[in-house]
Amino acid sequence: MTPYTHHATERAQQRAVPPLVVNWLFDYGRVLRRGGADVYFFDRRSRRRLEREVGGVALRRLADLLDAYAVVADDGHVITVGRRYRPLRG
Repeated sequence: MTPYTHHATERAQQRAVPPLVVNWLFDYGRVLRRGGADVYFFDRRSRRRLEREVGGVALRRLADLLDAYAVVADDGHVITVGRRYRPLRG
């Protein structure tokens, strides 16, 4: 499991992003380098890969959580977790 900062733990709870979704971000999500950190998020391709792995039923039940993102520092700690309201462009 990736270590979380205190801030990331609080934000994940406040924004209702479960650890399962954060793990999916690391396993299937796309990564962009922004502001000195890595931002993990789901794009169309990563959502399709995730759907193949976990199945369409599970993915539809958690579809509202797939707008999540995680910001990871160079030391591997999750800095913050949130939900996107606008697309990230790479």
